[in-house]
Amino acid sequence: MGTARPGDRVTPAASVPVGSGVLVDMPGNAQLLVVQPSSGEFRAFNPACPHVGSLVNPPAGGVITCPLHGSAFDPSSGEVRKGPAASGLTSVAIALSGEDLVLA
Repeated sequence: MGTARPGDRVTPAASVPVGSGVLVDMPGNAQLLVVQPSSGEFRAFNPACPHVGSLVNPPAGGVITCPLHGSAFDPSSGEVRKGPAASGLTSVAIALSGEDLVLA
């Protein structure tokens, strides 16, 4: 994740819609996909699809999808639901700190 370190602010929790998510730019040209699958449950993933590295979309209809080849991922775990990706999204540890989500 480049120069990002634990405790670095990721995004305000209020900016992450329930049932969806947001793409966030981080230091070192890194990006995170931050999702809120259910109220108060926040997860973050590297948004690069493990199939060929294209950027996945924030969740819609209960699934994270890759627009390039249609791989689908679970927004709570990042696990692959449908290929061609053979593995899930890489999790990134985050925590709630006051009103913000931070790297854990």
